[in-house]
Amino acid sequence: MTLFTRNLALGAPLATLLLASPAAFAQEANGANTAWILTATALVLFMTLPGLSLFYGGLVRSKNILSVLMQCFAIACIASLLWMIVGYSLAFGEGNAWIGDFSHAMFSGIGKDTLSGDIPESLFALFQMTFAIITPALIVGAFAERMKFSSMLIFSALWLLAVYVPVCHWVWGGGFLGSWGLLDFAGGTVVHITAGVAALVAALVLGNRDGFETVAMPPHNMTMTVTGAGMLWVGWFGFNGGSALAANGDASMAMLVTHISAAAGSLAWMSIEWIKFRKPSVLGIVTGMVAGLGTITPASGYVGPGGALVIGLVAGCVCFVMTQLMKRVWKIDDSLDVFPVHGIGGILGTLLAGVFASPNLGVFSGHGFSDAVDGMSGQVWVQFLGVIITFGYTAVVTYVILKLTGVLTGGLRVSRDDELQGLDITMHEEEGYKL
Repeated sequence: MTLFTRNLALGAPLATLLLASPAAFAQEANGANTAWILTATALVLFMTLPGLSLFYGGLVRSKNILSVLMQCFAIACIASLLWMIVGYSLAFGEGNAWIGDFSHAMFSGIGKDTLSGDIPESLFALFQMTFAIITPALIVGAFAERMKFSSMLIFSALWLLAVYVPVCHWVWGGGFLGSWGLLDFAGGTVVHITAGVAALVAALVLGNRDGFETVAMPPHNMTMTVTGAGMLWVGWFGFNGGSALAANGDASMAMLVTHISAAAGSLAWMSIEWIKFRKPSVLGIVTGMVAGLGTITPASGYVGPGGALVIGLVAGCVCFVMTQLMKRVWKIDDSLDVFPVHGIGGILGTLLAGVFASPNLGVFSGHGFSDAVDGMSGQVWVQFLGVIITFGYTAVVTYVILKLTGVLTGGLRVSRDDELQGLDITMHEEEGYKL
């Protein structure tokens, strides 16, 4: 049995099937599938540049707008090169259950006619590169307005190699979580839990922004944030729909449930604010959208529309409560709510995938469990183990990387004077607005 057929029998996401040798796949590229993944790749990059950049940029104070845009842009560049040099090979090279190998270092062996399944392997590598770009970029929201630019670069590079790449291999690259039958269609564990947990650790290590509990820090440009949110919503179709690696029913259903969950998350968050604070906020509805999108991500290839509705509603409610707990009760300054939205959303979505994948829930039924798992209870247990392992590994390694980065750069944070003046001037000698 080839690795291709073994993974297929386990019900693994199609992304996992890369690990088979090219000879195990079709010998000709499928034009329709190739065209769709080309489009999906562009959509995922569109999520970061400009979607996430504008979404985050509008949420910070005006004196820090350029710093956030610069951080997202720089991460896109450095993650791309690291992915080419060694990241892709370590994530998707055959290797062992824990890490890949160096067989594709510098994209070695990937030519214009080399296939992964029935799409060019160069396209698969590029599609996965866009995931490697957005994941560390998500963490920017946790330390916005207070981390040195040099510290951000070193931390993001080390984190990509030490956290994202191994977890990606465990889940999608033939590693042990994939072999256990973990359901993660498009990145609940690989993207959202890793980024969310790293954000929580970063916020705790760096400490709160100066004046966090005494000075109001409202978003400086909600128009920019809503524009970025719209780009994220559209780009997410490539994120989830593209993870089918084909232009087929799996992709279309993933897109459908993604849209339903986003809408449900938005309205749930908005409604809670409306009831609690008497007025629905624009910030609330767009944050609820992101919560719905992040939560459906791991489940998008396994659940139906009914399940997606429930997942989106739960996401909007639970993530709202977590944002309130983080800032108002626990006094943790995760500046742009990365952990309560992405981290908690990824955890919820990964667990609920094990429930709503069930084909026996009537209108809420999904498309079945992994063949490696026996029934709902077994699938939920595997999902739970995946969450715990990813959470624990990410927390420990992120903490070590932050401490190491602090030593290398003489401290993670800018000085208090620089923070008060704003990172745009102190880090980049530029201003976002000349008014």
